Amino acid sequence: MKQSPWWWDSVPRTPRPADNSVGATLALPTDIDVLVVGAGFTGLTTAMTLARAGRSVAVLEKEAAGYGASTRNGGMIGSGHRVAFTEVARQYGEDVAEAVLGEGKLALSYTTDLIEEENIECDFVRCGRFRGAWRAQDYDAIAREADILRAKLGVPIEMVAKADVHKEVATDAYHGGCVYLEHGGLHPAKLHHGLLRIARDAGAGVFEQTEVLRIRHDETKYVVETTRGVIRAGEIVMATNGYTTAAAPQMKRSLIPIASYMIATEPLGRDIVDALFPSKRMIVETRSRHCYYRPSPDGERILLGARAALNHINTARSGLILKDLLTGILPQLGDVKISHSWLGTLGFTKDHLPRIGRDNDGVFYAMGYSGSGVAMAPYLGWRVANKVLGRAEGNTGFDPMDFPRVAFHPFIPLGLPFVNLWYRWKDIVEGS
Repeated sequence: MKQSPWWWDSVPRTPRPADNSVGATLALPTDIDVLVVGAGFTGLTTAMTLARAGRSVAVLEKEAAGYGASTRNGGMIGSGHRVAFTEVARQYGEDVAEAVLGEGKLALSYTTDLIEEENIECDFVRCGRFRGAWRAQDYDAIAREADILRAKLGVPIEMVAKADVHKEVATDAYHGGCVYLEHGGLHPAKLHHGLLRIARDAGAGVFEQTEVLRIRHDETKYVVETTRGVIRAGEIVMATNGYTTAAAPQMKRSLIPIASYMIATEPLGRDIVDALFPSKRMIVETRSRHCYYRPSPDGERILLGARAALNHINTARSGLILKDLLTGILPQLGDVKISHSWLGTLGFTKDHLPRIGRDNDGVFYAMGYSGSGVAMAPYLGWRVANKVLGRAEGNTGFDPMDFPRVAFHPFIPLGLPFVNLWYRWKDIVEGS
C-alpha cells in the first residue's frame, strides 16, 4: 500500500524551476509587485489573474507546488458549503446567507468555465452528486434544504426515495437522499497541473521549496524573509489555507487545521465499478464520519475519504479504518485490497465558511474552505486578485463577515482526539 495520493501516480509532485526548463536555477526576485504565498488552487489562480493584469508576481511554496490539499482531495466539484442556509441565516441574516450561498454557485461556474476556456485536461465530468441520508430524519432535513436552495438560488436538485437509492449506488446504507445535478468530478492533480502551467505562461514565477519565515513592513513595502533570501513586495496574498504558518499569525489563529484521509482500492475493473455506481455520480452522506466516495476517473477503482481522525495519524492505520468504512457501505468489497492511503490538511473556520479580505497588517487572504474548496479555491483566488487590483470583481458576499480568532487556538491539537471520540460516539448512536 502506497502512502501517497493515488492522484500523484499520474501527476507527480516534483519541484521544478520557476522557468519550467530542465536543470535551470532561477534566483528569487528582490523586488516584486505582488507576492503570493502558497502554490495551490488559490495561489495559482491569484497569480494568473495578477500577471495577466501586468503585475510582476512571485509565488512561494514551502514544498513542491501542489503538495497540499489541492492534490490530495477527493476531486468532487460543487456549489455548496458545509453549512445549511438556515444556519447561515441564523448567524448572519437571510440577506448574507443568500449572498454567501450564491457565491457557491458562482464558484462552480467560474471554475468549470476556467477548465473549459483554458483547455485544462483534468477528467472533468458533470455527473451530479448524490447525498445519502444516513438516518430517516436526515432525509427530511435534506428535503427542506433542497426546497430552500431551489426557491432562493435556483439550484437544480432532485430528491431520491429510499427505494431508488440503488439507482445511484449499490448500498442499503441510506434512507434516500438527493442529487445535486450540476455537481461533478475531476482529477485534482491534473487541474492543479493545468493552473500551474497557466500561471507560469502568464509570467508569474513559481518558487518551490521556499518557505516564508517572517513578514514585516518598512516605510514603503513588505519585507519578506524566506529560506532562500529576502523579497520586497508591494502587496502580499496569503493562499495557504490549512497549511498556514506563524508567518501569518492573525490567519493562523483564525483557522483550525483538520486532517482529512483518503484511500484508493486496487483496480476492480470497469464492470464491477459500474455495477456499484450505476449513475457514476460522486457520493457523500450525512453521518458524522462524512464519508465521501466515487469511481476513479478511469473507472477502474474506488476512492473514499472520511474522518479517520481529526488529528494526524499514521496513514497505514487510517487506511485500515477507511477500508472498514468502505466495506461497511459496500459489503460486496469485503476482500478488496487498498493500493493507496494518504492524508491532507484542511483549513476550517469557526463557522465552516470561507473567508476573503485583508488583515490588520494589510495582507490579503483567501482561505478557510472547510473541506469544500475544489470550486471555491480557484474562484476566491480570482476574487482576491481583483481586490489587489482594486476592481469591482473583488467584491464578494463574504465581505461583511469578519475572520474571528478561534478561542484557545494553541490547545486545539490537544483537544482534537477527544472531539474525534465524541464523533465516534455520535456515529454509534446514529447506527454507524
